[in-house]
This record gives sequence, C-alpha cells and structure tokens, in this order.
Amino acid sequence: MPVLSDSYDAALLRRCRGFIFDCDGVLIDSFVANTVYYNKYRTHFGLPPMSPEDEHYTHIQNVYDSLRRILPPEQYEAGLAFRSQIDYRDMLPFLTREPGIRRLLSWLKTGGFLLGVDTNRMDTVHLVFKAVDLAGYFDPVMTVANTRAPKPDPDGVEKILAAWGVGRDEVAFLGDSSVDGETARNAGVPFWAFKDMDLEADLSVPDFPTLARALSRAWPELPAAPFGA
Repeated sequence: MPVLSDSYDAALLRRCRGFIFDCDGVLIDSFVANTVYYNKYRTHFGLPPMSPEDEHYTHIQNVYDSLRRILPPEQYEAGLAFRSQIDYRDMLPFLTREPGIRRLLSWLKTGGFLLGVDTNRMDTVHLVFKAVDLAGYFDPVMTVANTRAPKPDPDGVEKILAAWGVGRDEVAFLGDSSVDGETARNAGVPFWAFKDMDLEADLSVPDFPTLARALSRAWPELPAAPFGA
C-alpha cells in the first residue's frame, strides 16, 4: 500500500474533488469519551467496566451493535431505553480535535473542495463538532439517523455522492478502521487509511499536516497550505 508523503504523485491527488471523513478516530480522538459513555451502561446494569476488546469494538461500531455486545441479551431493550438518561454533554470534556484538522479543513474549503462526513454516530455528531470547533465545515453529514443502515452499508457515501453530483473516482474516503475500509469498498470509492498502515487501503495517510503539504503541492495554483514545506 502506498504511503502519502510530500512527494506523492500529484496527478493522483488532483483527481479528488471531495473528501469524505469518518468522525471518531479521524476528525476527533474520542476513545476515552467513548469508553466513559459505554461504561455508563455497564455500571447502570451492575456490570464491570468493558474489556479492552470491548472498548475497541464500541469505538468503531454503531450504538445498536455496541449495546448488543456489552449487555446481556435480556438487558438490550432496557439499555436502549437508558440512552435517554445519558447526557452526552458529560462526555465532551474527554474529546480532543485531531492535530491539524481545522487548518486543513479551512484550506480545503477555501479551495472549493467538497467536504462530507459518514459516521456511525447517531444524534451526537453536531454537538461534538460544536464542542471541538469543527461546526460548519461539512455538508452533508451522514449518520445512523439519516441512512438506511450503519456503516459498512454504503448508503451514507452514496447519498454524499448524489448530493455533490460527482463520480466515485473523484472522492476519497478517510477512515481509521476496517469498517470504514469496507464501507468505501461497498460504495466503490477510494479508501485512504488514516494513521493505520495495517488497514487494506488505496493510500495510507500518516497525519493531516502531511496530507496538507501533499495537496498543496498538487494544487500549486492555490495558496499554500498553512503547514510549511
């Protein structure tokens, strides 16, 4: 798998008119917040904290599958009901923005690129974006609440493509999990693995400053991206 660098093939990068981002693990670091959130369910039902394996699973999966995994089957429906008693604002202090992402998004938006999100979050994504100062960059934002099924179902990506009116080879999907990779493959769009070289992907992106520099070199007619050479 090729790894993105400052000297990556500019012609390949110039194909991209739009970028579709996963949320957790790409735009934001929410691992701690996610663990705190799902352990609230465990505590409520008298269960011990999640195992490391469950922490990883719930970080990349949707809330329905996560609750099926961390709760006994007979407590699943009660777990869904308990959702309304959790104030997700309590999790916001545990969220951090991925380094360099806001400057990259500002540069992309100024350059006329299309920016969207496909996430397995349900109804918290806009609250999260506001908390980490990423509100207003993405359109559309696809979640479990406005797609036919969670990722890896391709519906979110397909709705973004339809809204943008672009071809599948004119975008890149940036994700950090096997679920994201499968989503991209199901939708027939290039998958760029973020910070994980073990994922099967068309391109590995080590960090956002590297991506900004590579894109800036690919579009020399645009103002230089704010990361230096």
